[in-house]
This record gives sequence, structure tokens and C-alpha cells, in this order.
Amino acid sequence: MDILLVSTADWDNPYWTNKQHMAVQFAALGHRVFYVESQGLRTPTATAKDLTRIWKRLKRGLRAPRNVQDNIWVWSPLNIPMQGNPLIRRLNKVILQSGIRLWCTLKGIKPQMLWTYSPMTTEFYDLNRYDLCVYHAVDDVKTQPGMPRDAIETAEAVLSKKADLIFVTAPNLYDMHKPLNDATYYFSNVADYHHFNQALNADLKIPDDISQISGPRIGFVGAISSYKLDFDMIKTIAERHPEWSFVFVGEIGEGDPLDDSSTLKGLSNLHFLGGKNYETLPSYLKAMDVVLMPNKINEYTRSMFPMKFFEYLSSGRPVVSTELPALADYKSVAAFCKSTDEFEIAIQEALKGNVPELQDRLETAKGQTYEIRTQNMMQYVNQAIGKSTKVE
Repeated sequence: MDILLVSTADWDNPYWTNKQHMAVQFAALGHRVFYVESQGLRTPTATAKDLTRIWKRLKRGLRAPRNVQDNIWVWSPLNIPMQGNPLIRRLNKVILQSGIRLWCTLKGIKPQMLWTYSPMTTEFYDLNRYDLCVYHAVDDVKTQPGMPRDAIETAEAVLSKKADLIFVTAPNLYDMHKPLNDATYYFSNVADYHHFNQALNADLKIPDDISQISGPRIGFVGAISSYKLDFDMIKTIAERHPEWSFVFVGEIGEGDPLDDSSTLKGLSNLHFLGGKNYETLPSYLKAMDVVLMPNKINEYTRSMFPMKFFEYLSSGRPVVSTELPALADYKSVAAFCKSTDEFEIAIQEALKGNVPELQDRLETAKGQTYEIRTQNMMQYVNQAIGKSTKVE
């Protein structure tokens, strides 16, 4: 089966998400995947980061799709990044569809299934052209900073009703979509267990930039954005414990170029190492004594199941997290906290070794892999294809 995968993330983003991993899973099953990179739902700003991104997209948009690995072609569509305007969306649809038809024809790809992550899919794609439409809802996108909220909310409701299948990654998302489409199924986020489990390999070398930081090292890996992370809590705990080194691996302001990270400046025990290649993340996790998910509780995070949770567990690191709704079933393998004081105490206990058994943490992570989840999802896909009456 040929699959058109509509992503909200570029293929070469250093932190892979469901989009890239699912493309790899489909390819491994023998399906050919035409991966459409992000169309930029967020209105761009005049920041250097956004201007650089626009310039890179212009260069990539003029190129043919890249065959990044067996059975996967990645294409960067050119579009006008003002998706809140309905006239602009119609023009972008013409540009997008023309490009897909051209390149799929030249590559001999005939997509039968549309697998989408974009809540605005019905604004740019005719679902009736595909035998099956699957909406994989992994975030409440409209609540992210800078998004055209009203346009997304309207379009997502249409997509939810029209999709043949909806897979969601958090209970809140299930509650959002199930009333609109009975074919809605909950599959939490998962992890590449074998990749992150390399952190327990005694021969794995720890990178120089983190090995030079004195321990104990309290770590975080991922996007460092104020709409996700509680900067005030992080700063407070860092001030209380100058003997702890807080190490952040990731880009500051990812997903929100106007992010104000000034709260985290000026403390000598806060270390920001920048974004790292996905392949090197296990080596950074190996260097951390405790790993954190210091999230805020807000409209966005209530519908979030952090991918890093099972990645952290796979690495064998003790996990201290905010009490996120989606993680309520995992209190036996991690410490969940409701306040700054609880978070501080949980880190202290983890450093003392008062944590859930390593084997329990690893066994939990082993049961939550992309391979297992994809197999379960495809059972629903195959059933739906058998019932489908759509024609191209």
C-alpha cells in the first residue's frame, strides 16, 4: 500500500516524533511512504530563527522529493505561511495538490491511504481521493502559541467527522474526538526502546560537553519552551540546590520563537547544551543521574502524553515528573509531583536511590514500542480498508 503521510514536523528535526517513526514503521512493513513535511500552521515571526527556517524551506521546496531510506520519500511543499487567511489556504491547496500529483506521478507512487497529523487536513486535501483517511491526533495543536486557533478548531471538527479512523495519544484527545467519530481509539505515545536502552551500555561513551559538568546531574532532553515547561519551578529548585547541576539538551524556544527564557539565565548550575542528534541522545541520558519532566499544567499539556516518558524509562534513568493527566496509570514507575516542594523532594529521594525497581521501569518501557503499537493500529486499518467503499 502506498501512503501519503501529512506531517507537522520536518523529517530532519533532531528530535523525532510520531511522524518520522510511523513512516519508518510503514516502510518496514513494505508500504511506500510519501512524507509531506510541515506546512507551517503557525504564523511566522520576524525572529532570526523563523527567517532562517523560511529560507531553508524555500530552498528545499524547489527540490525534488528525497529518498531518505527504503520506501520513504520526503517532500517539502512551498506555501504561503499565513494559514489563518481562508484565501491563502485555498491558494496553498492548489500549490500543494499540484506538487503532490506531479511528484507522485514521477515517482510512480499512488497513495491509497492518507495518514495525517495536521488538524487542518480538510482545508488542503480531498479525502475522497483516498481509500482510507486516518487522523493520528498527537497534540491539541490549536493551543500552541501563534496558531490560528479558530481556523484549526473549525477544520479539525470537520476532519474528525470525516476521517475513517482516529488514533489519539492522550485521554483528553480521546474525549475530544470520540463524540464526533465513534471510530476513535486510544494508543498512548511510545518509544524506541532499543535505541534509548543503549544508555545502560557500559561501553557507551559519554560526550565531553556533559562529562565536564560536575555531578549530580539533573537532566532534561527535549524542547525548552515556556508554554510547556515551568521555568519558575526549575529556577527555584536550582537556586535552592547550587550543588546540583541541571543539564538541558534541546533547543530553547522550539515551537515558540517569541519564548522568553530569561528566567533561566544567570545561574551557574543551569547548563544548556543545545540540540543534539537523535543518535547521540542515549549517551547524554547515560550521564544523567535523574531525568525530569517539569511541565506546566495548562490547556496544552492536559492533552499531552510526552514521548520522552518511555524514552526516559528505556534509558534506565529515574524519572521525576509533574503530575500530567495522561500519565496517571504509571505512578508505580516514576515520581509524580503537584508542587515545587514535592518536585524538589522527589529529586532528593531519587539521588538517594529511593526509586522504583529498575526492572519494573524497563519492563514498562518494553511493552510500549513503535513496533507493538503499529501492529495494533494496523489491525484497525485493515478492518477499515475492508469496509471502505471509497474510489479514487
